[in-house]
Amino acid sequence: MTRELGIGIIGCGNISAAYFRLAPLFRGLSMRACADMNPAAAQARASEFGVEAQSVEALLANPAVDVVINLTIPAAHFEVSKAALDAGKHVYSEKPFVLSVDEGLELERISDAGGLRVGSAPDTFLGGAHQFARKLVDDGAIGTPTSGTAFVMSFGMEHWHPNPDFFFLPGAGPILDLGPYYLADLFNLIGPVRRVAALTSAATPTRTILTEGPRKGEMIPVETPTTIHALLDFVSGAQVTLAASWDVAATRHRNIELYGTDGALFVPDPNWFGGTVELTRGRSGRTEEVAQWDHPFGVPNDPRPDGGFANYRTAGLADMAMAIIEGREARCSLERALHGIDVMTGILRAGAEGRFVEMRTTCTRPEPLDPDAARALLATAPA
Repeated sequence: MTRELGIGIIGCGNISAAYFRLAPLFRGLSMRACADMNPAAAQARASEFGVEAQSVEALLANPAVDVVINLTIPAAHFEVSKAALDAGKHVYSEKPFVLSVDEGLELERISDAGGLRVGSAPDTFLGGAHQFARKLVDDGAIGTPTSGTAFVMSFGMEHWHPNPDFFFLPGAGPILDLGPYYLADLFNLIGPVRRVAALTSAATPTRTILTEGPRKGEMIPVETPTTIHALLDFVSGAQVTLAASWDVAATRHRNIELYGTDGALFVPDPNWFGGTVELTRGRSGRTEEVAQWDHPFGVPNDPRPDGGFANYRTAGLADMAMAIIEGREARCSLERALHGIDVMTGILRAGAEGRFVEMRTTCTRPEPLDPDAARALLATAPA
């Protein structure tokens, strides 16, 4: 029988429900406890999902907890992850896992010294669509990738979030909030980045909360760039344009396009696990929807009014747990999360300083997760 690792969650906000709900899909995970600065929030989640509500200190001292999932706000990620490592626990964090390269290097030092693992979301690049895109790249379907584009654009978080203040403060913005999904997928497809350049701006100095509720109409400050146009120079030689904005009323750009010496690849939204991959072969100019993989992490399991989505947002945690048990590298590793932080903070620095910024870190491409490897992570087949 496969050994299970005991899981404790610190931070019982909205995202914690997804981890509690999806964890039973996977092998190697046993949800044990949760904690929050607001004890009532922890107790509510504990009652909902049948685990123990504890204080943060008690959870860190709990011998039944092997891995701490850090779901606190990004500004607290470093301190909470450090405390967990100091308590002898492995850590899996929501993105961004830290807010600076120096913080990430300190967590790496502590984890290495203690023989512990640190992993981080996003894990959406493990989804069926993105792994299929990876296979096409590896099989040479577009030849050698030489360039590409990535776009994540919308009209801003104040239109749907009742308390959107954080999104417009340093440590957030569209690059640090949404950039991790795109960068993780690009690392998966074409590897690490060598240097970056960028232009950054903010359309307005304030935002008005438009969501129905007690704060509707309230003005909030904008203290971080909300439009970023970046150039990513990859170690492989590929060059990708990344545009991230919350100042755009509408867009028709595809999420990710990769151009190679023998074709082009069109990759769906990396914020989700599924979607349709399209391919143009050679110089025909004809785009075709290629036969998709029978991949378990591409099966829709999250019903929405406009259709079903594939949502397996505990896959990265499960892969890390099995990597600990099996003695192998995790796909959502500290190395790749740290390189993502390096790229994102480098983009913001490049925009502020008007120059190319060289990366301090690098990473390898993660091992592919083909359908058989994905099924091996599951406790049962997806419905």
